Amino acid sequence: MLPLGHIPLLGTPTSLATAAVVLATHSAHAQSVSAYIDSGVEKGKRGDDKGAIADFTKAIEIDPQDAGSYYNRAVSYFQLKDYKKAISDYSMAVKFFPNDFHAYSNRGNSQKMLGNYQEAIADYDKALEINPRYGIAYYNRGLAKGDLENYTGAIADLNKAIEIDPKFSSAYLSRFIIKGRLGDYQGACLDIKKSELLQNQLASKLLNSENGVWCRNMR
Repeated sequence: MLPLGHIPLLGTPTSLATAAVVLATHSAHAQSVSAYIDSGVEKGKRGDDKGAIADFTKAIEIDPQDAGSYYNRAVSYFQLKDYKKAISDYSMAVKFFPNDFHAYSNRGNSQKMLGNYQEAIADYDKALEINPRYGIAYYNRGLAKGDLENYTGAIADLNKAIEIDPKFSSAYLSRFIIKGRLGDYQGACLDIKKSELLQNQLASKLLNSENGVWCRNMR
């Protein structure tokens, strides 16, 4: 399967609703939280996830109910493959901002990485309950269903992800894998070729490999 769709760090301009409330009532207090969040985001972008975690932790110490700080720290924990801590922080993020479908989807990714596929699917379900047009959650749920060998369900979710975003190259490539497992080789080839047309490097690499020549030549 392909890498999970994962929403990255969020700086304060796009942060969560609770941060906006704090800004309205305690300006100086909120500015210090925002400063730590922005610093952490910049460190995360540079690959300094441990430094980012330290900044987000400082923000949480100042405001233990700031959902954005927990969300961002969870992203950094995920990057460090500390999936249990990521799950814990995503859970805090949705506790203080229950409509954060990004956090539910990302928590599902962490559950999936631990092999907790049913828990992951439950999180993707929640993300889609909040935002039924969230294509990444359909894609991620499709991957989890594929891991459980629920290939029919996986195809349905990948179809939905592609319906929402017809240029979702990774969804085509994942559907190629599932269709191959189901014996739909013609359909699989159409999908990998579509993924390549969308400039997916992995699709191009697979098509040009020894195992992909037959697919490239299929009309």
